[in-house]
Amino acid sequence: MPSVVLLLRTPSDAPDRYESVFSEAGYTPSSVPVLETVFVNLETLTEIVRSGSSQHGGVIVTSGRACEAWSKAVEVLKNEQTPGEESDWSFTPFYVVAIRQAHPNSPFAPLHIRGESSGTSEQLAKFIVSDLESSPLPKGKRLLYLTGDKNRDTLPDILHARNIELSPLQVYQTQGSSSFSDDLKLALEPSAHRGIDPASPDIWWIVFFAPSAAEFVTPFIRHHFDLHPVEHAPALAQRTARIASIGPTTSVFLRDKLSISVAAQALKPTPDDLLQAISAYDRAQ
Repeated sequence: MPSVVLLLRTPSDAPDRYESVFSEAGYTPSSVPVLETVFVNLETLTEIVRSGSSQHGGVIVTSGRACEAWSKAVEVLKNEQTPGEESDWSFTPFYVVAIRQAHPNSPFAPLHIRGESSGTSEQLAKFIVSDLESSPLPKGKRLLYLTGDKNRDTLPDILHARNIELSPLQVYQTQGSSSFSDDLKLALEPSAHRGIDPASPDIWWIVFFAPSAAEFVTPFIRHHFDLHPVEHAPALAQRTARIASIGPTTSVFLRDKLSISVAAQALKPTPDDLLQAISAYDRAQ
């Protein structure tokens, strides 16, 4: 009997590797985005950009979302009256892990991009320390640090240990997808799975990728599936599904916090490892 594999994640640009691997193995994969990113404090960032770099000796950007937030602020300002010298950021160093240059002809756009080959926040922090040893920050200036809502302390700790002051500003956050309920319903329609009836027993795999996402989606999932509770958690639906997870942390969270029994666990966060775990379970049945 064919199996539908419901991947609780945002698919990558086509072809998605997870979907390709499962399709080639005879499964019918379906990805449902769980999380979405929203921008915050854009007015504050726009005002900082408008005011210029007089208080900041550099900008730290460690994610594409932070880069996009800067770009949005520049977009707001680019049609304003031509800024004066005090608004010019073009000579301010931007310390990045990787960045796509936005609005290159704007005085708000970064021209001095440094550390782009660092690869990680930790390596970028070490690069900044080395860079500022040869060219220290002007007295009274800090580094503007654009962050999200989930940040490791590695970079700030390394810089603070060397007395490099930061001005952190959260510019984006991740939250549960506002369209998840509707997207899930679409994914359950027979037309989405080559005519497979979603009410049929024992043909569904649901894959959880992270604890935070699992906590958000589980109430929605329970309305459509019996999630094989570990003990006696009440089921809201009769449709059954086998549960797979990426890594032990997610498995423990599903079992201990959500009372969900995990049938298959990928040892590594790769499509091939996930397929191996699920297909091994199916062969044993």
